[in-house]
Formats: sequence, C-alpha cells, structure tokens
Amino acid sequence: MTKFSSVLLAAGVAALGFLATSASAATQYPLTIKNCGVDVTFAKAPERAIGLGQNSAEIMLLLGLEDKMAGTAFWPSKVLPELAEANAKVKLLTVEFPTFEAILSENPDFVAAALPSLIGPDSKVAKREDFTKLEIPTYLSPSTCLEKKDDTDLYGARDKLWSMDSLYQEIDELSQIFDVADRGQALIADFKAREAALRASVPASDEKLSYVFWFSSQSPSADAYLGGKNGASGYIADVLGGVNAIDTEAEWPALGWESIIASNPSVIVVASLDRNRWELDKPEAKIAFLTSDPATSQMPAVKNNAIVVMDGQAMNPTIRTIYGAEQVAEQLKARGLIR
Repeated sequence: MTKFSSVLLAAGVAALGFLATSASAATQYPLTIKNCGVDVTFAKAPERAIGLGQNSAEIMLLLGLEDKMAGTAFWPSKVLPELAEANAKVKLLTVEFPTFEAILSENPDFVAAALPSLIGPDSKVAKREDFTKLEIPTYLSPSTCLEKKDDTDLYGARDKLWSMDSLYQEIDELSQIFDVADRGQALIADFKAREAALRASVPASDEKLSYVFWFSSQSPSADAYLGGKNGASGYIADVLGGVNAIDTEAEWPALGWESIIASNPSVIVVASLDRNRWELDKPEAKIAFLTSDPATSQMPAVKNNAIVVMDGQAMNPTIRTIYGAEQVAEQLKARGLIR
C-alpha cells in the first residue's frame, strides 16, 4: 500500500472513531443554505444527486453517499483508489463536460458542481437558473466562487490566499444537505489533523522555498498554465513554509518561459493528469522538456533536481489539494529540502 493510499485508509479509520463518539444534530428540513450568493432550499435529503466535477463527486463518495447519487461527470483524473468500489456503483455520464439533456435524463433532485464552468453564468453546460426553473436545487463549490475582473480573466482571480476553510464549509454543508452531519465532521477533523502535520514541514534552511506549479501546456513553445499565487497552489506553498513564485492574483495565469525563468523558483511542481488532451499533460513530458531545453535546463531548480510530481487535481481548490501537498512534502523530504 502506498503512503497516498494509507493516508486515506487512516482517514476512514479516524472517521469511524469520530462517529462512535460524536452525534451531530440531525438536519431539520426545509434547510436553506446561502451558496455563492444564492439561497438554496432543500425540502428533504436528495435521493438522486448528480456530482458535476471531480471534487463534488469525491466529497459525496467520501461521505458515503454513493447510494444517493444518480450520476457523475467531468473527471480530469481517475477517482481516488480507495473510492473506486463506491464510485463503480454510480453511473458515469462522461469524463468531459456533459450536456444539460444528459443530466436531466437521470431525473436528478440535486446537482452539486465543482466549477462555475459547469453551472455558472458562462457555462456551456447549464446555468443555475436553468435548474431552478425545474425546481432542482444546485450547489457550487464555495472555493470556486470567483469574480472575473475583465474579459481576459477566463478563470477568475483571488485577492487573498485560499484556505481549507472554504473546503471545510463545503463538506459541512453537503453533509447537512444529505443529513449525514456526523460523517462531515469526521472528515473535516481528519483533514485538519493532516493540515497541521503538514505545517510542521518547514524548509531545512532559513530561506523560504519558492514554488512554480506547472499544470500543463499545449506545446513546449506555448505559454504554460500555472497555479496562481492565491489559489490551491499558493496554499500548498504556504502550508509547506514557502511561497508561490508566480505573483499574480489570476487563478490560472498563462506565462511564457522567459517570465517563468525570471521568477527563479526553488522548486518546480509538475502536474500529473490522467486526461489525454495534450502531450505535456504527462509529467514525464514536462520533465523531459525542463531538462533538455537550453534555457529551462539552466534554471537552478532543474540543476538541483528540485522537480517534483503532483496530482494535477491538487492544483484546484479541492479535497485533492491536501493529498497533493502530502505528495510534494514526501518528495522534498527525500531531497532534504524540508524537515
């Protein structure tokens, strides 16, 4: 069993222990929750929920709600191994963006979405009001309630560093919606313990490490999509006692390699993606470019073998973020860069 697997197994054990000693109040319906500025009311616990986006689906699976799920869609990465058996019980609509018609064909009574691109105002799938007209309540991950500053800011921006608090809010609210508050509190307690353990991982020297988080690129000559300073990538750098070398509030800035080289990061984190959209989705392709290109190969992080691999989903503000931070920490400890 890998450390990645054993961590989640430990989470399950911790959750069981918490459930044995705690009894949160049952949800009182009708329940109204203000979600991303929208009041959403639930007359009862959902029975045919749709999880749009990996984070929404995996939170529901971690809460043991597979029997209450009618389908999932949009999976950039494979499901967590420990959730594979539960996930197999739930219909997969598509690993890409689903159609509105495909969602409605499952007769849902609740739709939870991980990203505004799935149910937001500019979504090509559907908008929240489309579901409201059909009296289907929706929920958007609080971590992704971002405002666009202008038309060039495709993914939105953050004016302060993301924290796990919005993820804890999401877990708590979803557990209330489904009347499984005990399970929600158990999961939150486990994540808090793991976050505290990670914060004990500080640089081995007095100098803070700076990080670049490379998600992907269409080609070596194209701009690289990076994790912005205030998003999940910035959180990972912070929780490990460092900083994001990319100083922009954009959630997903796209920069040329001249600018990335100028940022002079101590560590380069490359994303591993299960999707098969671009060649540089693969971490080995990213590393091959970094180590062979005449310019990038001269970066101190490359020369010092300070390139680490992380699940690409961890660069989104999701439950995967804490797992990604643990992956980075394990590799940096092996290199003697953090304690």
